[in-house]
Amino acid sequence: MARRLGTSTLAILRALAEGHRYGFDIMEVTGLPGGTVYPALAKLERDRLVSSSWEDPTIAHDEKRPPRRYYALSTAGDERLRSELAWLAGTIGNAADARS
Repeated sequence: MARRLGTSTLAILRALAEGHRYGFDIMEVTGLPGGTVYPALAKLERDRLVSSSWEDPTIAHDEKRPPRRYYALSTAGDERLRSELAWLAGTIGNAADARS
């Protein structure tokens, strides 16, 4: 099994799964700083768990802002997120059972 993902990475993947598509939006919904989000997105893309594309520059120009880079979960990213969340739920459930 691959190494477990950290909580920040899981939060980013979850944000993507919920439809948050660009860096500032992901930062806002997760509460994570850009120094965490952007390097994690780059690593997730290298690992093929997410893909990215740049928006049409004319849209950004019309809105007087820099172009956004949009991210999306790949099939592998979605499967990995589901696997990690299932493992985490099982771990928490086992810990709660042990306390009873």
